[in-house]
Amino acid sequence: MNKLLETTKQYPMTEIWNDSCSVQELKYCIENGGVGATTNPVIVLNVLKKELPQWENQIKSIINENPQATEDEIAWDMIKLLGKTASKELYPIFNQTQGKQGRISFQTNAKFYRNKDLMVHHAIELASTVENSQIKAPTSKAGVEAFEEMTYRGISINATVSFTVSQAIAVAEAVERGLNRRIKEGLPIDKMNPVCTIMAGRVDDYLKKDCKEKGLLIEPEILEWAGVAVVKNAYRIYQEKAYRTTLLVAAYRNPYHWNQFIGGKIVLTIPYDWQLKYNTSFYTISSTIDNPVCDEYLQKLQQLEEFNKAYLPEGLLPAEFEHYGAFLDTMNQFLNGYDDLCKLIRKYMVI
Repeated sequence: MNKLLETTKQYPMTEIWNDSCSVQELKYCIENGGVGATTNPVIVLNVLKKELPQWENQIKSIINENPQATEDEIAWDMIKLLGKTASKELYPIFNQTQGKQGRISFQTNAKFYRNKDLMVHHAIELASTVENSQIKAPTSKAGVEAFEEMTYRGISINATVSFTVSQAIAVAEAVERGLNRRIKEGLPIDKMNPVCTIMAGRVDDYLKKDCKEKGLLIEPEILEWAGVAVVKNAYRIYQEKAYRTTLLVAAYRNPYHWNQFIGGKIVLTIPYDWQLKYNTSFYTISSTIDNPVCDEYLQKLQQLEEFNKAYLPEGLLPAEFEHYGAFLDTMNQFLNGYDDLCKLIRKYMVI
């Protein structure tokens, strides 16, 4: 049995999602116990590059049918189209679980990350694309404010561009406020499924970069556990406080980003290439979520100021979220990726 399927069979509370809206990759994920998928402009760009012959006529058709549309509008039409196409693979799961699984995430425009109202407005628009939608937005200070309002409006949120325990707590508290507002007004919450991402691999990436820039010498293996330590600390707090938001692990770089979270009530959003690696690995499938990070590793990580900002519950204030190094690196990638998607569309418009 493939390792991911074995994971979900033994520990059904540990969900596997496909970190892409490619239908081919999603089908593979579902065959191995997957119950969700995600998109963002960078993911859509990568899928289009790999599967351009499949989508080229669709791009041209949308352009021809909308002669006054901008390249941005066409780009978002394509984002919705790819997400809508992939969502059909998840509908049976969505219906079977009454909305608790089988969702596909759409990400609001990254350019809105400083504006609550723009994120909420775009979230409402994207949520109407398909019934089984989940809406992502960056976990900036404005993003946290937006998550409460999105939740209140019945949208299942997926907080992204998140790397720290303090961000995860702020998201969960915002969702609690939104859910409680709905309950107070007699609005249903039974089919809602909020999640909060911690981009574990990007925590590792940022700390490696920071150590290199500062000339700090630390064993390479220790930095491979930084994101794991952050997620495990956030998970412990989530369980203690019984938050109704589920943690989600993203940005895979090593085996630990999968095999250290098995058995938890947690979502693992895994890229296709990493699914293949995990499925052919020789790791034993057992519950590891409560296994602590090695004391020696954790003590050395706690000597790093930037790790403590990510690891400690009070490591960052909401106003500091969007200035944390991993946030800046990721937002720049998302913004540049969105620009590249528009450039791809432009080639079919400016001819």
